[in-house]
Amino acid sequence: MVTIPELMISSSEGARPCPVIAMGTSSESGIAGKEAVSPSTLVEAIKMGYRHFDTAALYRSEKPVGDAIAEALRLGLIKSRSEIFVTTKLWCNSADRHLVLPAIKQSLKKLGLEYVDLYLIHWPFKLIQDDMKLPIPNECIASIDIKAVWESMEECQNLGLTKSIGVSNFSSKRIKEILSFAKIPPAVNQVEMNALWQQKKLNEFCKENGIVVTAYSPLGAAGNSAWGDNHVMECDVLQDIAKSKGKTVAQISLRWLYEQGVIIAVKSFNPERMRLNLDIFDWCLTEEELGKIAQIPQRKLVYLIGSLMTTEHNDLLAEIDADID
Repeated sequence: MVTIPELMISSSEGARPCPVIAMGTSSESGIAGKEAVSPSTLVEAIKMGYRHFDTAALYRSEKPVGDAIAEALRLGLIKSRSEIFVTTKLWCNSADRHLVLPAIKQSLKKLGLEYVDLYLIHWPFKLIQDDMKLPIPNECIASIDIKAVWESMEECQNLGLTKSIGVSNFSSKRIKEILSFAKIPPAVNQVEMNALWQQKKLNEFCKENGIVVTAYSPLGAAGNSAWGDNHVMECDVLQDIAKSKGKTVAQISLRWLYEQGVIIAVKSFNPERMRLNLDIFDWCLTEEELGKIAQIPQRKLVYLIGSLMTTEHNDLLAEIDADID
């Protein structure tokens, strides 16, 4: 079993360790309301050494994560709940002051847990709809009252329902707004980040403000038909480095992120790839290799929200993309 390194993030208990590899649990089928990841897959991940699971209300994978933790405890794979770090997220239809607390309580009910380790605002806007309808109707999208929502996020932490709070897909501009009034600053900002979308400025800003970045879609979300593509896995620079080091392209990509000092949310439900994704800690990239990766032309790869919206949302999409950039 692999022992995964940890980064320290701010929490209600002071600086708190968070495993640098999180197993992502999103899937097209889960978001579509069909079968999400199975608890048995997640139990196998725990056997391999995964101790951080990234879920969300949108993914419909909270119950499988909770079931897997309960099974791991029953099997003696872990001694206590505290050995597993759980991240979940506030979906956009609950991004109102009075809806945040009910939303986290609903997530905790599905997880079967008394608290989560990290609770994030999933996107910097809100949806006015009870059920997920695709594409999202134009009249259902609205701006977020971030001060009101953040105050409710702080309440979640103060009540002990989550150890830490943070954001996802937020730009430095939007985070600065939160910092201007926050009593509890964001601990984490989860954004798309990989060798082809390196987020250098945003990562630097977050580090300067004591915020840890979590990189989602570190491999470009290859294999998802609704969003993402294969450009990371097909990148010539990464392929050449992988060949010279006897590693996979995925391992080179994940190792590069690890060396940027971020948490990595990587998703694969294939047992062999799950193992390979953990084999990145006992070797490193050379300065020459890092230099080559730094010169890779940048392009945003993942368009999850874009794939859910109608073309009438072009202005909002442009604003979000510019904010993330």
